[in-house]
This record gives sequence, C-alpha cells and structure tokens, in this order.
Amino acid sequence: MNNPKLLENLRCIPDFPQKGINFRDVTTLFKNAECVNIMTNEMYDLYKDKGITKIVGIESRGFVMGGALAVKLGAGIVLCRKPGKLPAETYQQSYTKEYGTDTVEIHKDAITENDVVLLHDDLLATGGTMKAAVDLVRKFNPKKIYVSFIIEITDEGLHGRDIFDADTEVTTLLNL
Repeated sequence: MNNPKLLENLRCIPDFPQKGINFRDVTTLFKNAECVNIMTNEMYDLYKDKGITKIVGIESRGFVMGGALAVKLGAGIVLCRKPGKLPAETYQQSYTKEYGTDTVEIHKDAITENDVVLLHDDLLATGGTMKAAVDLVRKFNPKKIYVSFIIEITDEGLHGRDIFDADTEVTTLLNL
C-alpha cells in the first residue's frame, strides 16, 4: 500500500538499538491523528469482510492499532504479553531470538473455537515474535487466523514473511 503520508511521517533512526540497524519508529505515526486514521481505515478495508471476532495485539506497539481496529470492526481485543504481565491463567509459547529465548502468553479464556482471529504488531522483520504468537493462538483452535503489520522490512535481506505457513494470510501497510 505504501501510503505517502505514512512514509513521510515514519521516523528512521540509524544504528539503533545497535550499529547497522535502521530502526523504524512507528511512534511518529501514532502521534499524528491523520496517520492513525489512515492506518485504521486501510486495515479496516483489508479485514471488514473477514468476520474478525478477536484481535490479538502483540506487546506493546501492537496494542495501539489493534485496539483502534477492534473498535472499528466491532471485535474484542486480546493482549499477547511477556510473562508475568497478565493476572489470570495463561498459555505460553517460547521462541528463539538472536540472543536467547523469549516467551509470550495469552489468558486461557481469551479465545474460543468460534473466533476468527487477527494478530497485529507494528513491524515484521525476522517474524519470530509473531510466529510464536500465531503458534500460541493455534492452541485455542480458532476458525481462522490472520496476521497484520504496519511495516514489513524487506530491504535489509530480511524474509520474515517466510516463517509463516502458507495458510497464514499476512498483510502489511508499508513495505520497506
């Protein structure tokens, strides 16, 4: 989609968090009401006919647009968080990162077999966190799972999309 308004408001920070990384900072999109409106409307158009009943926002930037889209779609919002942040019983999924392992979790009562689930996060680079979240949501056996991001990084030799099964529909608003 690569909306010009979104591209001109996206901040890029070289060598953050380490040398050689060109960090894409979505907070500049979030603070601009016009950009939030564009992103919400573009994602709504992508998913309005999919029967989405729950949106899983991935900690923490996935909560922002996940919440906005949930309101527009009339869906519930589910938080996918790091361990120890959710108060009730959870399911967990661990995954390997560049420098060790990490874990995400969701409340055990958050999703049912009747749900159509959209998982949302801000950025797709290597895809590890989202793949773990998808695997976690699959434990609930929902009717269908969709995955969305604001940004997909492809210009740095990253192929995060390749980590997902062929039956997982992945959409992004900006491809960089």
